[in-house]
Amino acid sequence: MENSNLKQIAQKFAGSKRLNDFIEYGGVAAAIETVGGNIYTGISIDTACSMGFCAEHSAVAEMLKNGENRIKALVAVDANGHAVPPCGRCRELISQLSKENLQATIEVKDGVIVTLAEILPYDWKEDLGRDW
Repeated sequence: MENSNLKQIAQKFAGSKRLNDFIEYGGVAAAIETVGGNIYTGISIDTACSMGFCAEHSAVAEMLKNGENRIKALVAVDANGHAVPPCGRCRELISQLSKENLQATIEVKDGVIVTLAEILPYDWKEDLGRDW
Protein backbone atom coordinates (compact mmCIF):
# COMPACT_ATOMS: atom_id res chain seq x y z
CA MET A 1 0.00 0.00 0.00
CA GLU A 2 1.27 3.47 -0.74
CA ASN A 3 1.91 5.75 2.21
CA SER A 4 -0.69 8.25 1.00
CA ASN A 5 -3.38 5.55 1.22
CA LEU A 6 -2.26 4.62 4.73
CA LYS A 7 -2.40 8.29 5.68
CA GLN A 8 -5.96 8.60 4.32
CA ILE A 9 -7.03 5.68 6.47
CA ALA A 10 -5.60 7.35 9.59
CA GLN A 11 -7.23 10.67 8.66
CA LYS A 12 -10.69 9.06 8.86
CA PHE A 13 -10.24 8.69 12.62
CA ALA A 14 -8.43 11.94 13.46
CA GLY A 15 -10.31 14.78 15.08
CA SER A 16 -10.41 15.56 18.77
CA LYS A 17 -13.65 14.70 20.50
CA ARG A 18 -14.54 15.57 24.07
CA LEU A 19 -16.03 12.76 26.10
CA ASN A 20 -16.39 14.73 29.32
CA ASP A 21 -14.47 17.22 31.49
CA PHE A 22 -11.68 14.69 31.92
CA ILE A 23 -11.20 12.93 28.58
CA GLU A 24 -10.64 13.92 24.96
CA TYR A 25 -9.86 11.37 22.28
CA GLY A 26 -8.91 11.19 18.63
CA GLY A 27 -6.62 14.22 18.55
CA VAL A 28 -4.14 11.93 16.81
CA ALA A 29 -4.94 8.83 14.77
CA ALA A 30 -2.50 6.21 13.50
CA ALA A 31 -2.51 3.51 10.85
CA ILE A 32 -0.10 0.58 10.69
CA GLU A 33 0.48 -1.66 7.69
CA THR A 34 1.97 -4.99 8.71
CA VAL A 35 4.42 -7.12 6.74
CA GLY A 36 1.43 -9.41 6.16
CA GLY A 37 -0.43 -6.58 4.41
CA ASN A 38 -3.03 -5.95 7.10
CA ILE A 39 -4.00 -2.48 8.33
CA TYR A 40 -4.62 -1.59 11.97
CA THR A 41 -5.70 1.79 13.30
CA GLY A 42 -5.75 3.54 16.62
CA ILE A 43 -6.58 6.85 18.27
CA SER A 44 -5.03 8.80 21.10
CA ILE A 45 -6.74 9.25 24.44
CA ASP A 46 -5.88 12.34 26.50
CA THR A 47 -6.97 12.47 30.12
CA ALA A 48 -6.87 15.12 32.83
CA CYS A 49 -4.48 13.02 34.91
CA SER A 50 -2.15 11.83 32.11
CA MET A 51 -3.41 8.25 32.03
CA GLY A 52 -4.14 8.28 28.32
CA PHE A 53 -2.09 6.82 25.50
CA CYS A 54 -0.89 7.47 21.99
CA ALA A 55 -2.63 6.49 18.77
CA GLU A 56 0.34 4.31 17.84
CA HIS A 57 -0.07 2.27 21.04
CA SER A 58 -3.73 1.81 20.26
CA ALA A 59 -2.93 0.57 16.73
CA VAL A 60 -0.22 -1.74 18.07
CA ALA A 61 -2.73 -3.28 20.50
CA GLU A 62 -5.09 -4.03 17.60
CA MET A 63 -2.22 -5.56 15.65
CA LEU A 64 -1.17 -7.76 18.56
CA LYS A 65 -4.76 -8.90 19.14
CA ASN A 66 -4.62 -10.27 15.61
CA GLY A 67 -1.34 -12.12 16.12
CA GLU A 68 0.97 -9.79 14.21
CA ASN A 69 4.02 -7.84 15.36
CA ARG A 70 6.02 -6.92 12.25
CA ILE A 71 5.37 -3.47 10.81
CA LYS A 72 5.98 -2.43 7.22
CA ALA A 73 4.76 1.19 7.49
CA LEU A 74 3.23 3.53 10.04
CA VAL A 75 1.75 7.00 9.95
CA ALA A 76 0.11 9.13 12.62
CA VAL A 77 -1.83 12.28 11.81
CA ASP A 78 -3.21 15.19 13.78
CA ALA A 79 -6.75 16.55 13.50
CA ASN A 80 -5.72 18.59 10.42
CA GLY A 81 -4.40 15.50 8.63
CA HIS A 82 -0.72 16.41 9.01
CA ALA A 83 1.77 13.64 9.74
CA VAL A 84 3.29 13.69 13.21
CA PRO A 85 6.29 11.65 14.34
CA PRO A 86 5.91 9.00 17.02
CA CYS A 87 7.07 10.00 20.49
CA GLY A 88 10.02 8.24 22.09
CA ARG A 89 7.78 5.84 24.00
CA CYS A 90 6.07 4.76 20.78
CA ARG A 91 9.38 4.39 18.94
CA GLU A 92 10.68 2.14 21.69
CA LEU A 93 7.52 0.02 21.81
CA ILE A 94 7.58 -0.53 18.05
CA SER A 95 11.26 -1.46 18.12
CA GLN A 96 10.74 -4.01 20.90
CA LEU A 97 7.96 -5.82 19.02
CA SER A 98 10.44 -7.10 16.44
CA LYS A 99 13.97 -6.23 15.41
CA GLU A 100 12.66 -6.15 11.82
CA ASN A 101 10.54 -3.13 12.74
CA LEU A 102 13.68 -1.01 12.66
CA GLN A 103 13.21 -1.11 8.86
CA ALA A 104 9.56 0.02 9.04
CA THR A 105 8.91 3.26 7.20
CA ILE A 106 7.39 6.12 9.15
CA GLU A 107 6.07 9.43 7.85
CA VAL A 108 7.50 11.87 10.39
CA LYS A 109 6.38 15.05 8.65
CA ASP A 110 4.16 15.56 5.60
CA GLY A 111 6.08 13.95 2.74
CA VAL A 112 9.11 12.97 4.86
CA ILE A 113 9.40 9.20 5.24
CA VAL A 114 12.24 7.55 7.18
CA THR A 115 12.90 4.21 8.81
CA LEU A 116 12.42 3.61 12.52
CA ALA A 117 16.18 2.98 12.78
CA GLU A 118 16.81 6.52 11.52
CA ILE A 119 14.74 8.09 14.29
CA LEU A 120 15.92 5.64 16.96
CA PRO A 121 19.71 5.84 16.66
CA TYR A 122 22.07 4.24 19.16
CA ASP A 123 19.56 1.57 20.10
CA TRP A 124 20.34 0.23 23.57
CA LYS A 125 19.12 -3.26 22.64
CA GLU A 126 21.96 -3.77 20.16
CA ASP A 127 24.47 -4.36 22.97
CA LEU A 128 22.41 -6.82 25.01
CA GLY A 129 23.13 -9.84 22.86
CA ARG A 130 19.50 -10.91 23.17
CA ASP A 131 17.15 -11.96 20.43
CA TRP A 132 14.02 -9.92 20.03
